[in-house]
Amino acid sequence: MRYLRAFVRFWYDFIIGDDWVIAVGVVAALGLTALIADRGITAWWVMPVAVVVLLAASLRRGLRQSSSEHAEQPEPSGAAPGEST
Repeated sequence: MRYLRAFVRFWYDFIIGDDWVIAVGVVAALGLTALIADRGITAWWVMPVAVVVLLAASLRRGLRQSSSEHAEQPEPSGAAPGEST
């Protein structure tokens, strides 16, 4: 049972990783590609567009989180606001 749990944990970490939204987006893009291709329409363009959109969304979320974490950090003691040490 221990090996099975380690196996599942590995694949979860490998596929989902740090950002489950990206994993869901990739699965959705693959599904959309399959649906479009099934209808006889050329679907090669779906994955590149999905990669660009998912990357931009991930960077936007990361920058937003980074800026909010940076804003919450207190100024070093003894320094005036806006003054760097």
